Amino acid sequence: MALVESVTVPLNSKMPAFSLTDPSGQSYDSKTLTGPKGLLIAFTCNHCPYAIAVWPRLIHLAAEAKEKGVNTVAINPNIHPDYPEDAPSQMISEIKKRGISFPYLIDETQATAKLFNAQCTPDLYLYDTRQKLVYHGRFDDNWQDESKVKKQDLKDAIQNLAAGKPIAGKQFPSMGCSIKWRD
Repeated sequence: MALVESVTVPLNSKMPAFSLTDPSGQSYDSKTLTGPKGLLIAFTCNHCPYAIAVWPRLIHLAAEAKEKGVNTVAINPNIHPDYPEDAPSQMISEIKKRGISFPYLIDETQATAKLFNAQCTPDLYLYDTRQKLVYHGRFDDNWQDESKVKKQDLKDAIQNLAAGKPIAGKQFPSMGCSIKWRD
């Protein structure tokens, strides 16, 4: 497990266009995923300890965000023969086991992760309705122990986006396992 931080992506960057499928073959297009207030994109996977720790919080936050008009999509870039636990068939199991209610998509070629300059799992991006980046950073200030969280950075960003308020300019990088690049 190699710990990696997300890289800085300039705020107000335009969201790269993408079209991906979920493990059952349903296609999703970036043009139609954004909710009335925005879109949260989480590059994540099934096996990384950082991603595993954040999954329950992400699922819970996604439900709250949906009520505020912000949709969520998860993208798995770790489709790699050396990591069978991240295979699409295992994604189906994770969707059922965790009760994931938002699209969990397959980035088979890893091209989408590269377009976003994603580095780790989880790597989190929040876009407004104009598909401009308003937040790229950590989920909260304690990935290991939810009971010790003092600052919920992503939740605060979603609440401010939904309310039309400014989002904190100081954003801390996300951290997690490196994306398992095929090349």
